[in-house]
Formats: sequence, C-alpha cells, structure tokens
Amino acid sequence: MVEGQTDILAHLLLEEGVISKMQLQEAMEEHKRTGRPLFDILIDFELLTEDRLLELIANYLGTEVVDLTSLDPPKDLIRALPASAARLYQTVPVGENPDGTLVLAALDALNPQVADELRFVLGREVHIVVARPEEILKWVDEYFTDEGESVGDLITQLEQGELGQSLNFDESDSQSLEEVSNAAPIVRFVNLVLYQAVKDRASDIHFEPFEHEFKIRYRVDGALYEMAPPPRHLALPVTSRIKVMSGLNISERRLPQDGRIQVTIDRRRIDLRVSTLPTQFGESVVLRVLDKSVVSLSLDKLGLPDDVNERLRAHIWRPNGIIVVTGPTGSGKTTTLYSCLSLLNKLEDKLLTAEDPVEYDIEGIMQVPINEAVGLTFAASLRSFLRQDPDRIMVGEIRDLQTAQIAIQASLTGHLVLSTLHTNDAAGGVTRLIDMGAEPFLISSTLIAILAQRLVRTICKGCRTSFTPDDDVLRTINLTREQVGGRPFYFGRGCQACNDTGYKGRTGIFEYLPSSEVIQDLINQRSPTGVIRDRAVEEGMRPIREDGIRHIFEGNTTVEEVVKYT
Repeated sequence: MVEGQTDILAHLLLEEGVISKMQLQEAMEEHKRTGRPLFDILIDFELLTEDRLLELIANYLGTEVVDLTSLDPPKDLIRALPASAARLYQTVPVGENPDGTLVLAALDALNPQVADELRFVLGREVHIVVARPEEILKWVDEYFTDEGESVGDLITQLEQGELGQSLNFDESDSQSLEEVSNAAPIVRFVNLVLYQAVKDRASDIHFEPFEHEFKIRYRVDGALYEMAPPPRHLALPVTSRIKVMSGLNISERRLPQDGRIQVTIDRRRIDLRVSTLPTQFGESVVLRVLDKSVVSLSLDKLGLPDDVNERLRAHIWRPNGIIVVTGPTGSGKTTTLYSCLSLLNKLEDKLLTAEDPVEYDIEGIMQVPINEAVGLTFAASLRSFLRQDPDRIMVGEIRDLQTAQIAIQASLTGHLVLSTLHTNDAAGGVTRLIDMGAEPFLISSTLIAILAQRLVRTICKGCRTSFTPDDDVLRTINLTREQVGGRPFYFGRGCQACNDTGYKGRTGIFEYLPSSEVIQDLINQRSPTGVIRDRAVEEGMRPIREDGIRHIFEGNTTVEEVVKYT
C-alpha cells in the first residue's frame, strides 16, 4: 500500500474502534521498518482476521467482498483489460454491470487513484470491489502474463492510431497539456514503461528528447539499454504525464524540477525520484528507481572481502573518528553507508544523517534532506547536528572545507562520522581532504579508515561459461600464467534470464586503508597519494584491482569489467 491508503486504513481502524492506538502504532512502526503492507502486518500480529479487514474496507467503500475462488474468470472481460494495467494496478475483472460499468477486484481498493486511473486507461466506468489479496494475485499471474502487452506493441498502436483517442494538444496551454497527459494511451504507455523498468531491475529510467526522436533508456546493472523509441510527438505528453504523477508544475519548462512518485508493483512499494532538466529540444526526465526489495542494506551482502568486513565492523563501533567511503558517482557508496547505519541502529544510540536526497527511509534514524535553495547545506546541517546530542552522524558527502572542518570537529568532540568523497582510490581521499584546506594534523588524528569501492557486473549464473585465458587477456590485468595456476576464467554467453547481456546483478570491489601510525605521519608530512598508497600496500592493503582479480578467480565477474572499473 502506498502511504495514502495506509493512512486511510489506519484512520478507519481507529474510527471503528477495532484496535487500540498502541496496537496501531506498533503495526505502523513495523510497516515503516519493513515496507510490508499494513494489511498483512495486522493479520500477522493477530490483531484482526483477514475476513474482518476485508469487511471493514468494503463497508467503508460502500462495495462488497467477492470470493474469487467461487467465480469463473470472465474471458471476454479479461481481454478488455491490458496485462500491463492488471499487473501495475494489481486488479482483475470479475463482472460487468447492466450499464456497462466494469467490476474490478483491486488489491489496493482503498487507493482512490486506482479507480481514477483505470477509468482513463480503459476509457469506461469502473466499480471497485474487495477480494482476498492472494486470490487477486493468483488471477493476475494466471491470466495476465507479461507477454500480454509490450512497450513495442503499445508504440505500434500509438503510431497507427489504434487506441482510439486523439492526442492533439496546444503546447502553450497548460490545461490542454494536462488533458492529453491524462489521456488513456499516454497513461497506459507511461504505466507500462514504469512496470517494465521495475520488472527488469532498472536503477534509472531516462526520457530524452532529441531533434528528430524521443529516446527511452533503462540503466540496468550500471549499463544503459535503449527501448523501442516512441514517436517524437509523444515527448511532451509523456513528460507532462510524469510531472502530473510527481506533482510538478507542467507549465514550467524553463527550470529544472524535482519530485517523487510512489507506486506499488507486485505488492512492493517503489519510490521513484523524478528530475527534470530543460534541454535544447525539450525536457530531459530521469527517474531514479528506489526499490528496497532489490537493495539489501546489509554489510554481508555487499561483497566485502572477509578481512575488510571484519575490520569495518570493528571500526564503525568506535566512539569517535571519521570513516570515509570513496568512489565515483554510482559506485554504491550510499548503500555501504546505509548498511553501516543499519548495523549501528540500536535503541540506545541516536543516529542523524544529512543526505542529498534521502534515498531510503530507515526507521529509528533521523534523516535530514539537504535543501541548498533555502540554505540547508551539509555544513549547516552538520553544525545543527552537534546540538541534537547524536552518537553517530552520517554526512552524505564532504564537498567543501567548511563541511570537512565541522566533520573533524564533530569527531574530536566524541562523535563517529560516516561520509563520502569523490576520489578514485582510498589514498586519494586523504589528499582530497588536504587539498580542500583541512589541516593534516587534524585529519591524521581523526581519520579511522577510508574504503574505496566500485560496482562491477556479475556473470549471469544461467549462462556462465568457462574458458582458458590467452596471454593477451592476462596482460590486460598484469597476471602471469603462474599466478593464474590453471584456474579457468568465466564469461556469460547471454540467455533469456539476462536479456542476452551475459550479466545479471552487480557486486562491489574494494580497497580498505586503515589509519596507522606510519600513515598518520605521512598525512602530517603532506605526502603525495602514491607514497601513501605504496605504504598502505606494504602494511597489507589490497589494491582495488587485486580485489577485482579475486572476483575473476571466483567466477563472479569478467576481465573486461575489472579492467573497465579499475
């Protein structure tokens, strides 16, 4: 359930007096912590039976509860509902009223948007009824397969005008734009694109207008893949549809805007962060897909080498000091920090974060979204944090000297500070802080460790194939035959499971530089990056390339991936 209907259900339960405020509070805390539907939690906690909950919802909506097990699926009506709509809205047709109204059993019956959007999608009146969630999901899986409709099919129908609705509009008239953005073909198209992206585990969706074409690309496991391009004239209606869904101003096309969409797909709550950018040929829109069920906020799931995992776990329990995670944009730094915070998130400790933006809501942690437009910068947040009596602090990024100085001050006054920097390796993090203007003696006395990381694609297990590397392959990663020792290398041939890419999922490769007395002396002497790196290697640090080779030997990734990212 998205937040709106969760709130409706919570209000309904209190109004009917069927559970106490304390019981509801416990259930809501579990909902926020796990993202699971409040409906399921109430049943698991044995606060209400499923039948009683369904009865309450039906009475509130003025509708009835339908037993799908006693019904035969109406084949003609199933054909009338696009598979993408059935799967996105988790809804199935159960009948038709004499006046032509389509009767639909919906998983999220309390969400008023479901009925409104289905009217647009289907171009007819709908009446929502209530049924058991597992029965609705069973019908969706059985009668609405993914092959029912593809983005390509829908684009063909749009080009040939088969969807029976004119898409004429006046670009300068915001009302005309809003009307076309709510037109059934556009609603269906955007919903299908979103559903397909979540199904393919995309991390970002790019809508890009060019002079003669309109491109849509998904980023999956760090690589961009292009979809079948829709007609160029759909750029503005599609962009407007996304802006309507995220509550943005559709008539403002000269300035960048940021918004948020929440959708529920396969009973998972998906957050979509929306960013618009005016370009020469229209607005470029990027949606960041935040799916808690895909991202595991656990240190054990990041792919850390055992010794690094052990040392990092010990270091994050220190009472004070600074731990920095470095790497380029999209290397998983924030996920690593969240995994550390999840481990530290105990009742006896106060945790504060400053993020730009807050990517995942974590119950029990005070999270502050940075808003530079009103002066709420990382430095300003961090300064206020020190008056909030925290035990541990996370700063999304150390961007400037002011933030670095306050982070150092916080660690000197008894706080553990976690943060990120944009550098290529761990040793570069030290020189980056010095280049900002931070005093070396303060850095050396507060820095606990620097973790550098990259994300490499993992070979698809369904088509993983071994091969014996030739000398040219070994030269690219500076290995000798003796070092390989006859071990096979692997690659992915490409199969249906990985969309013929040979890769499925990603894992991290790391280098960990703990601060020692010798490293502290080098920092105080303002030693260059290379000197610090060489000394750290002498003390046992494995360079990031070496950790990548470990994954090659274990058959997790390919030579090409390790060379590309190290």
